[in-house]
Amino acid sequence: MNPQHRINVPPCAEAGAPSPVVATGRPLKWGVIATGGIAAKVTQDIALLEDAVLHAVSSRSAESAAAFAERFGFATSYGTEGGVTGYQRLVDDPEVDVVYITTPHGQHYDVARAALTAGKHVLCEKPFTINAAEAEDLAAIAAERGLFLMEAVWTRFLPSVNRAWEIIHSGELGEIRWVQADLGFTAPEDPASRLWDPAAGGGALLDLTVYPLTWALGSLGFPDSVSAMGTLNSDGVDLQNAVTLSYGSGAYAQLSSSFIASCPGQATVCGSKGWLKTGGGPLHNPKELEIKVGQADARVEHFEQVGGGYTYELREVTRCIQQGLTESPTMPIDDTVRTMRLLDGVRAQIGLRYANDAA
Repeated sequence: MNPQHRINVPPCAEAGAPSPVVATGRPLKWGVIATGGIAAKVTQDIALLEDAVLHAVSSRSAESAAAFAERFGFATSYGTEGGVTGYQRLVDDPEVDVVYITTPHGQHYDVARAALTAGKHVLCEKPFTINAAEAEDLAAIAAERGLFLMEAVWTRFLPSVNRAWEIIHSGELGEIRWVQADLGFTAPEDPASRLWDPAAGGGALLDLTVYPLTWALGSLGFPDSVSAMGTLNSDGVDLQNAVTLSYGSGAYAQLSSSFIASCPGQATVCGSKGWLKTGGGPLHNPKELEIKVGQADARVEHFEQVGGGYTYELREVTRCIQQGLTESPTMPIDDTVRTMRLLDGVRAQIGLRYANDAA
């Protein structure tokens, strides 16, 4: 693996690090954009941080925003009013320091652009955007304005995952030659659901593949070539896909994601001396690592986490902003842009297009 592509361990995941809820500097006032299920899960963890203030939440509906604010204790809420969207009203609030964007994928670019233009730091859910062109534009705006910008790939910040990187790159498993990772579940095909809505960026590829891909990138880095297959429904949304990454070393990574098959959600990393498998939960949040080297018995390492597991990502965002950093060394914006380019290439191979591509 090229050392420049190794995922950096964040301070919050280092051995002996304090709990991620412990303050690392001045309090930050958070704005949460949208009020769906992931917003609720992450907001619960934001509230655990000693230096986080739940200041504002927005939704298309003023009633939904107000109910979410009351549920979690936000100081204020914003819905669409006078033709101005709730998210625009939130980013125009001078009290907000950083926004967390959790809208459907197809809206990420417009919302993040509005937030950056308003001078706010941004944490944006995965997939960061629909395509690489959108990601490149957001990166340029953030750089020009000196603002923090990060894709919310929370898996990169977990102690269990960073322990896996330590084992993989220590040489204990030998030369890494093969990675397999999958994530899938059977989702009822509902055109009203964002999972199946082309306008929302629906489909298994954009919704799920970032997690199997994380294991390939953490083990082998970005590939030299990519081949892919996928199955699309009548609306042009992908039901499932299979992606193979090839490396100059001769190594391969085989990744799959699906909305029509129930998968184990496991990552396996195989080397010339042994292998590592995730367990105790899906590959994006493993609580166990099983390691087998040579003829020795396999060992299992167990991990506990604080809150729902998002606290580690949130601590890194907070630390970086407090220290004046514009990106996280663990989740740099270049990795996000390169990931979107890789996904653009996969979409071209399987014939998956979105309205955003024509913008």
